[in-house]
Amino acid sequence: MKFRGKIVDVGCLNHFTRVVNTISKLTKLCILRLTSDKLYFILSDKVASGGVAMWCQLFQGNFFDEFQIEGVSAEHNEIYLELMPENLSRSLKTAQNAKTVKIKLTMKHCPCITIAVELPSLSSHNRIVTHDIPVSIIPRKLWNDFEEPSVPDFDVSIYLPVLKIMKSVVERMKNLANHIIIEANQNGEMNLKIDTDLVSVTTHFKELGNPPWVEEGTQPNSYQISDPTSMAEARIDIKRLLQFLAGQQVNPSKAICNYATKLQ
Repeated sequence: MKFRGKIVDVGCLNHFTRVVNTISKLTKLCILRLTSDKLYFILSDKVASGGVAMWCQLFQGNFFDEFQIEGVSAEHNEIYLELMPENLSRSLKTAQNAKTVKIKLTMKHCPCITIAVELPSLSSHNRIVTHDIPVSIIPRKLWNDFEEPSVPDFDVSIYLPVLKIMKSVVERMKNLANHIIIEANQNGEMNLKIDTDLVSVTTHFKELGNPPWVEEGTQPNSYQISDPTSMAEARIDIKRLLQFLAGQQVNPSKAICNYATKLQ
C-alpha cells in the first residue's frame, strides 16, 4: 500500500485544515478512507445508544495538487486507516504559511501518516517541519463496518439558523437544563426549548425554509404532503449539541436538520 499527496494552494490548505479541525472537535478517533478520487472521514458509533455517526466526503481534486494511491489490491484500490484527528489537526496548524505540504503513508516504528511542511525561508535553505502521526491499518475484512450510513425516512426537513446564532442561544440554555428540545415543521419554523420544574424557555425561529428533496419526475415524499404546521420534535443532550456547534469551522452556506420522528 502506498499513498502520497501534495497541497500547494494556500486556500485549499486552509479549507482542508478547517475540515480536519471540525472533525477533531467531534471525535477522538475516526477512519480515514483513501480512494483514487476521494477522501472520507468516517465515524460509526451506535447512534441508538447516544453515539455519533459521521460521514465526511472530500474530492481530492478540490484540495490536492498531487494525489497518488496504491491500495490493498488492483481490485480494491483503497486504504482504510484509523487515526486521531486531533493529531492531524495539530500538524496542520504548523502549515498556515507553508509553501507546500506533503502527506505520505510511511512505516516508521509503526504505520504513520507523515506530514512534511515546507516553510518560507529568508535563506537559500529550505525549512521543513515533519510530523509522524501513528495510524492503524484497517484490514479488508472489516471495511464493510464503515459503509456510508443510510438516511432514514424523515417527517420534517428544515434549514438550520446560522450556526453561530444557534450556538449562542444553546450556550445560554446549557446552564438551565441538561437536555434541549428542538422542534420544527414544514412551514420553516423551528423552536429551541428547555422545560424543567424551575424554568421554561423557548427561542423561536421563522422563515428558515425547507429543502424540497424531490427528484425530477418523482412525487414528493410523504412528509411534504403532511400538515406543514405540525411540529416534529427531538430531545437532545445539550452538551452533545454544543459539541457539534462549537466544532463547526467550515462555515457552511446551508445546514439541514431532518427529523425521523412521528408528527405530533
